Amino acid sequence: MGHHHHHHSHDHSDLKGRNLLISIFLNIGITVAQVIGGLLSGSLALLSDALHNFSDVLSLIISFVAQRLGKKQACRKKTFGYKRAEILAAFVNAATLVVVAIILMKEAVERLLNPQQIESNLVIWLALIAIMFNGFSVLLLKKDSDHNMNMKSAYLHLLTDMMASVAVLVGGILMKYFEIYWVDAVLTMIIGIYLIYMGYDLLKESTKVLMLFTPKSVVIQDIVESICTIDPVKNVHHVHIWQLNEEEVHMEAHIDFKKDIRLSEFDEILEKIEEHVYHKHGINHVNIQPEFDKCDSKSIIVQD
Repeated sequence: MGHHHHHHSHDHSDLKGRNLLISIFLNIGITVAQVIGGLLSGSLALLSDALHNFSDVLSLIISFVAQRLGKKQACRKKTFGYKRAEILAAFVNAATLVVVAIILMKEAVERLLNPQQIESNLVIWLALIAIMFNGFSVLLLKKDSDHNMNMKSAYLHLLTDMMASVAVLVGGILMKYFEIYWVDAVLTMIIGIYLIYMGYDLLKESTKVLMLFTPKSVVIQDIVESICTIDPVKNVHHVHIWQLNEEEVHMEAHIDFKKDIRLSEFDEILEKIEEHVYHKHGINHVNIQPEFDKCDSKSIIVQD
């Protein structure tokens, strides 16, 4: 059985870890301030933002631990190492976004039924502080979020919380100058809906990776047809393609050959296949089982 792989890395793990740590401490400070301020002012929006910030702290800690685990080497008991750690972290963080959103919306409905007077000055100042701190954290994580699902989950938590703080600020101003206290609950509902919207997509993408689904950019039929153009390949079947993490896409397949080739010939053909699927389809880990005149179904491309 032939087995080849390409590795390419754009790892800035030390920088990512430092940025995550800074964001963790910033969000701990925001959470404590907002809990105290929310209790003193009576603002549900501020308390809901504090709850979201607390979920941010947990999500950032999960992301940080996962990022550190992802650097650990493989061993005999863990042949893939901890390469899935960041995907798992993304899944957990996306799920918490949705759960937090549901809790916020439930509280908002109760507050709409029983509106309360709120100390708006405290709400305004704490919202401004949260916007500044979260805005800085968002800038720290923005670059790495473009190509890493774990960092994207942390970034989304911070981005949505910054936007939630903006909503809280607007609400505080409306309550201060117009005494529209029900806006506190309405803004909480809007925050909750937005959290579900942002969390769902990431939850779906991380679930696909954990379930070993074929990446959406890969078309198996195209790969099979292109490999069959390489002589002396006769047939490609029993194909599995999955994404291990952000950087690795794996493929395994059975290849039926037109003639009984030597092992040295197979190595040359395998090299061609590996280069072909890497450059054309982004697959960087190939595992091929060669066959000649074997009695099994050659027509089923995908099978268990």
